[in-house]
Amino acid sequence: MLEWLQLHMSAALPGRVPSDEQFKRLHDAELEGLAVAFRVRLCAVAVIAAWLLVSTAWPRNVYYLAVSLIFLALSYVPYATRHHRAAWTIKLACTILDVALITSTILLPPIGGIASDWPIQTRTRGPEFLYVLLLLAESALTYSPILVVWTGGIIIAIWSFGINALYDRPETVRFDTTAGMSEMQALERFLNPYFVGLLQMWVQVVATGLFTLMLAIAVLRSRNTLIAQIKDNTVRASLARYVSPDVAHAMGDGADSFGVPAKREVAVMFVDIVGFTRMAEMRSPEQALTLLRSFQERGCNVIFPCGGTLDKFLGDGFMATFGGVQPQDDAAERALSCAFQLLDTYAAWSAKRTRRGAEPIRIAIGLHFGEVIVGNVGTSERREFTVIGDVVNVASRLERATRDLEGRLVVSDACLQAAGGTPSGREVAHALTIDIRGRNRSVLAHVF
Repeated sequence: MLEWLQLHMSAALPGRVPSDEQFKRLHDAELEGLAVAFRVRLCAVAVIAAWLLVSTAWPRNVYYLAVSLIFLALSYVPYATRHHRAAWTIKLACTILDVALITSTILLPPIGGIASDWPIQTRTRGPEFLYVLLLLAESALTYSPILVVWTGGIIIAIWSFGINALYDRPETVRFDTTAGMSEMQALERFLNPYFVGLLQMWVQVVATGLFTLMLAIAVLRSRNTLIAQIKDNTVRASLARYVSPDVAHAMGDGADSFGVPAKREVAVMFVDIVGFTRMAEMRSPEQALTLLRSFQERGCNVIFPCGGTLDKFLGDGFMATFGGVQPQDDAAERALSCAFQLLDTYAAWSAKRTRRGAEPIRIAIGLHFGEVIVGNVGTSERREFTVIGDVVNVASRLERATRDLEGRLVVSDACLQAAGGTPSGREVAHALTIDIRGRNRSVLAHVF
């Protein structure tokens, strides 16, 4: 019931209606709030217990310490059952018991003959009502405005009942509204230990009501902020399924400025399965796509931790960049390290396939580094963040050149120099100059 009310409270605000998945995350945040509330109460009880030991004489301090333990136990119940189907119903019921326990402890003298000889009416004059308001503050920790309103309402109802019960006692002294009294007579009556006035109660009720209203509004604003954050995270997670995760995050962090054309030093990598067309012809469409997905998943699992961006899938290959979305001083080094990790990953995959009798996989990688133009391309209806320039063309041609050069990885000298040389444990098979069709200058490349 409480979840239904909170969902429709959120639905009343434009753009704030959470989906089922988002509402589940919001519900989880509220349940976590119950755990936080228990931990906060645990600390509060420890502070109050220490204060009671100092401020209250024995044996009354033992009595109030016992009440504090009961109060703590009441908060443990909703904490322990926070994942139960009836978690919120249990919390609402425990709120009633919480307020009733504190109110009765404040307004009723200790049992067992350890109370003072003061009239019970004097118990309405202390500042202990502030302890009841701590429950209201605690209710705000669950992102639940309904719980705040419920707690405030219960406090007003039970506290008013308790004060009125003392007001209606036969021995209670009250202001006589039917007869006029002088100021001194009124003061004398007010100072009577049996006096109970309703004005103080009404001040407490009004203050509690206003405090409840303001706190509920604050919690509702926090709740809506949480919903917006959940939506944003959900959108980013969904977007990351269609674009590279770093692109999704960059779009969310600065959607207006993202994709503005710029020139950057970027490492561009092309990766391809050699002979995939022939392999696909020997398989069913489902088998071919399964093979392709395995290839793509393994590639992404290496590229993303290295700080690379998946620019696009290209049939049986893909294009990745380093330093395109955000400038990277070590883009070339990251790209070269990633290329060797890809070779190791795909070699292990190929060996695993061979052991089970499947055809091995051969991968070709081309890598180049230089200045490119980065930004959004496409139409107003569909855009794509990419890099363009001579570096892209050269990297693609280097990948194709692996077939003739009998290598798995061909790296331009520009990329190798920018990366600071060949990584330890890796040896260049040979270096040569490659002519690129449509390009006046040849490229010095290293074959691995």
